[in-house]
Amino acid sequence: MVGGHSAVKACLWLNRSLRGEGACYKSKFYGIQSHRCIQMTPTLSCNQRCIFCWRPIEMTIPRHEWDDIQTIVDGCIAAQMRLISGYGGATTTDMQKLEEAKKPMHAAISLAGEPTLYPYLPELVEAFHKRGMTTFLVTNGTHPEMLARIRPTQLYISLDAPDQETYKNICNPIKDTWNDINESLEILRTKDIRTAIRITLVDGINLKDPEKYARLIEKGEPDHVEVKAYMHLGFSRRRLPRTAMPSHKTILEFAGRLARTLGYSIVDDVEVSRVALLSKGKKSQSLALAE
Repeated sequence: MVGGHSAVKACLWLNRSLRGEGACYKSKFYGIQSHRCIQMTPTLSCNQRCIFCWRPIEMTIPRHEWDDIQTIVDGCIAAQMRLISGYGGATTTDMQKLEEAKKPMHAAISLAGEPTLYPYLPELVEAFHKRGMTTFLVTNGTHPEMLARIRPTQLYISLDAPDQETYKNICNPIKDTWNDINESLEILRTKDIRTAIRITLVDGINLKDPEKYARLIEKGEPDHVEVKAYMHLGFSRRRLPRTAMPSHKTILEFAGRLARTLGYSIVDDVEVSRVALLSKGKKSQSLALAE
């Protein structure tokens, strides 16, 4: 935990990267260095209860006062340094990468909760940028007014249903925000930053109607679309069976149908993460700090 409501977590891929055992698919797709990436959130609160979420969505988040930006940024970097400190005593650690990890380059604002609930999110993103870091921000698109204000290095909208009824069943929103999500998609097309839409597919629930997904995606005109399988991890295992996790072959087949409808191309995929990347262009490009 950082302050009263923010958090940092050392993810699986940071661990593997520090040991020279691979990197997150974002490394292959966008050039992110997993061992130099801080996975964080400015709030644990969320206005959806997605059944595929690995987080403990059943947990009640207590009310709190909002922390200031500097408390969060400084606290997240300090927490990351504490989390990686123990790797220095392991014989399996790549010591060069550990030294690099002490100078983080990326903030993935996607750990838990819905970041657009934090009222100072635009300023938080800018504070990371002033540190020379890039930012990946993932939102469920339920707060279009905040979406219009933020300018991360890359902006993701999670689009996890092809229609309103499926949205209610899979995302369990506290209130129906389907119209807000559609408004956010319209705003996405106006952004002058790199944009992406990510679809998490659960077999038997939302793995259907690629043509309907395409019509929604066309509203946002994102640079990239990620089609990803639900992974049977964390607290989601209490809500869904392992059979709800699509195979990589199924993901590629769905992504192919979606790409043909959109006029995009499948430019990359990572089997271990069961994810495919669709793009308007021929190939995705790395996120350089200059961007």
